[in-house]
Formats: sequence, C-alpha cells, structure tokens
Amino acid sequence: MKTIGILGGMSAASTQLYYGELCRLTRERLGGLHSPQLLIRSLDFAEIENLQAKAAWDEAGRVLNAEAKALENGGAEFVILATNTMHKLAEQMMQGVGIPLLHIADATAQAIQASGLQRPGLMATAFTMEQEFYTDRLVKAGLSPLVPNETDRAEIHRIIYDELCKEIITRQSEARYVEIACRLADAGADSLILGCTEVGMLLNQDNVPLPVFDTTRIHCAAALDMALS
Repeated sequence: MKTIGILGGMSAASTQLYYGELCRLTRERLGGLHSPQLLIRSLDFAEIENLQAKAAWDEAGRVLNAEAKALENGGAEFVILATNTMHKLAEQMMQGVGIPLLHIADATAQAIQASGLQRPGLMATAFTMEQEFYTDRLVKAGLSPLVPNETDRAEIHRIIYDELCKEIITRQSEARYVEIACRLADAGADSLILGCTEVGMLLNQDNVPLPVFDTTRIHCAAALDMALS
C-alpha cells in the first residue's frame, strides 16, 4: 500500500472526516485489522482563513508548497489536499514537488460522468462557487455546473465558516441547505456536488432530491484506489 500524504486542517473538521472515511474504506476493502498508511499535516485554519480573507493567495500558496514538500520528504507517495477551496492553489502548491497530487475536482468529475449525469449543482464556499479554478475543471471534463444565486451563495458560505468549520450543526442550517439544493434542482441541476468538505455534515442522499456527490467520500475512495494500485 502506498503512503498517502494528507494536507489538512482547512478545516480541522474536514480532516477528521477524511481520516475516518479512509479508515472505514480500508477496512471494507481489505478486511481484518487493515488501516491506511497516512502522513497527515494539519495546519492552523485561523491562519489560512486570515490569508483567504485578505486575498493573500500567493502567501497561502507558499505555505501549502512548503507543506507538500514536507509530506514528500516524510515519505508520502502522493498528496491529497483535504479541502476543495484551497485547490485554487494546486499548481503553486505542487511546484518543485516530485510526487503527484490527486485533485478533488477531477475525482468528482469522473464520478459524475460514470453516473451518466451532466449538470451538477455546486454548493461550496464562495471562493469555489464564484471563481473559475474549480468550475473550469468540471467544464473541461465535459460537465455543465450550476451555481446558486448570489443570496444563496452568501448563506452557504456563512454557514460553512461560522458553523460547520467549528463543528456546529443545527436543524435550521440543514433546512436552509436543503432549500437551496431544491432550488438548484428546480433550476435544472441533475445532481448535486457537496463541493466543500464540510457540506456533507448537513446534506446527504437522504435529504436531497438529487443524486449527491460528496467530494470528501469521492476523494477518499479515489485516494485508496491510488494507494492500492
């Protein structure tokens, strides 16, 4: 089994989900007492969020690049970045790094295509929904992503940062997310991407009237496939 390098902490809540899901999948796949071989570097999200808020993306990219190199030096054989938003800096992060990055948007697009769907709604941070680094990758894969309206985008983003990143889960916020997912369905979405690693804390296939693609679960499954290849 290859050693997976996880660059996480953005937020800590999402990194916990990654660890748990990778352990669960490995037990299912291999049985017995098997668990994944991991190196985890978890950053202080307060510092990263401050750089996001200031649009200091170059500085954030330098941080991620140093951490990716540290994972490589520690023995990781490939890297996964346990956050959708910070894939904005994927290219800068991997400069001078000799091991590959398994990109979360590519894994997600492949899963959607395999299901025969084409127009996914996207619920994520404002950065991921409004900037092109993520949606362009989906378009390049042959998909036609649909994002919520401005008011809904702001509400999704607020709940992620004010609640989910702090592991606060409320029925009120779940209801708001379900309403937004339903509006995306009414607008023509044929599926829904949970495009922030924390969104799955509120939404799942049981409360969404569309096929759901949880990027955390998809990314973990693809990482385990790569580790076992």
